[in-house]
Amino acid sequence: MDNSYPTAEKLKSKKIIDRLFTEGKSVSKYPLRLVYFPFEYDDKVPLKIGVSVSKKYFKLAVDRNYYKRVLRECYRLNKALLTEHLEGKYCCMFFYQTKEKLSYAEINEKTVQLFEKFIKTLQEEKKC
Repeated sequence: MDNSYPTAEKLKSKKIIDRLFTEGKSVSKYPLRLVYFPFEYDDKVPLKIGVSVSKKYFKLAVDRNYYKRVLRECYRLNKALLTEHLEGKYCCMFFYQTKEKLSYAEINEKTVQLFEKFIKTLQEEKKC
């Protein structure tokens, strides 16, 4: 499995991000949240993902940037969990939502749990 995070997988379109917040569904595993919706786009990647850390919780840009880097790294290392189970293309936003300064290991563990919950949610939606 390719453990990269190429530009094609980065969610940058303002229109898609706006649509994500109006039409998207959400899955949470404290302190992480994943907002997603199925979307057909031209790229060959199965998933486009963006990362966000709230200015409300971390006033200093240094802290926000650190947690964004950690979230991107956790995604990069665990994206195989998602890509193996996805049927179709999805756009997602990945959020860190707490004031607590968790360690990388804790965030990575929560990321795996969140991705497993996301897969389970998609499978339940498909059954209905």
